[in-house]
Amino acid sequence: MTRVVFVLVPGVHLLDLAGPAQVFSTAARQGLGYTLTYVAEQASVPTAQSLPVHAETGWPELCADDLVIVPGWQGDFLPRTAVLSDAQLRGLRAHHARGGTVASVCSGADALGRAGLLDGRRCTTHHELQDQLAARYPRAHVVRDVLYTLDDRVVTSAGIASGIDVALHLVATGHGPAAAARIARAMVVYARRNGDEPQASAMLRHRGHLSDAVHRVQDLLDARFAERLPLARLAAEAGCSERTLTRGFTRATGLTPLRYQQLLRLERAEHLIGQGATVDSAARSVGFEDGRMLRRLRSRAADA
Repeated sequence: MTRVVFVLVPGVHLLDLAGPAQVFSTAARQGLGYTLTYVAEQASVPTAQSLPVHAETGWPELCADDLVIVPGWQGDFLPRTAVLSDAQLRGLRAHHARGGTVASVCSGADALGRAGLLDGRRCTTHHELQDQLAARYPRAHVVRDVLYTLDDRVVTSAGIASGIDVALHLVATGHGPAAAARIARAMVVYARRNGDEPQASAMLRHRGHLSDAVHRVQDLLDARFAERLPLARLAAEAGCSERTLTRGFTRATGLTPLRYQQLLRLERAEHLIGQGATVDSAARSVGFEDGRMLRRLRSRAADA
C-alpha cells in the first residue's frame, strides 16, 4: 500500500489538488494499492475557488514507498515568506532523506525550494513563475516549457492540469504504462509524457485519442500482446467489422492493430535483451516463433 499525502495551504488551487488526487484515487479503485491523506496546519483549508476542504492536522507515519505532494496556491508571484511551516518543511526534507519521493504542482515548487530540495536538481513550475523560481533558488536548474521534471525523487510539474500528467507518469513508473493508460482512459484524458522527452512506451504514445472502441482494443492488446489475436477477435472486442476497426484504429493511432502489437512485442523484447536474454529467447517470450521477425523489427527500428 502506497500512501499519497497532499500538503495543503490556504488558497490551494482545486485543480492542482484534484487532478493528481483523481489519478491516485482512480488507481486505488482499480486495485493498485494507494491510499490518500490530506494534511494542513488547520482542519479547514480555504481554496482559491472558495470551496473549503477538510484536512488532518498531523502527518501520518511514512515510509520510503510513500509520496508527498504539495499542490500550488493562488497568486501571480511567489510569496516572500514560507507558506508551509518549519515543521512541514522539515517533514518534506525528512521524507526525502528516508528515500521517499516528494512532488509539487505549480507554485508548490517554492515549498520544495524552501525545504532545500531543489538545490542542484532539475525542476519546473508554471511558466509565469519560472523566472521567480530561478532567481530565488539559483542553485536549482529550472527547466522551461515542460510538463514536469524528475530528479532524484524530487518531482515538479508546471501546474494546473499538468498535475494529472505527472501523476499518470508516477503510476506508470510504479505499475507500468498499461495501468496509467487505463486510468487516463477512465478519466477521459490524454496519457501524455514530459514535453522534453520522447514517449517511452507505445502504450502511452498512441493513447492520445478519444475513440472508446479503439481504447478497448488497445486494452486487450496491452494485456495479451504475446498471444495470437486475430483481427476478427479484436473487431469483436470493438463491436464492429474488421474493416471498420482497421480504419478507425489507424486513424486514431497512426498504426494498424498488427503494427501496434508488434511495437508492444518489440519494446518488451528490448527490455528482456537489456536484462541479458538472447534474441531468440526474448522473441519466444513475446510471442514470436523464433528470432527472425524480432531481428527484422529491430533492424527497422534502428534504421528509422
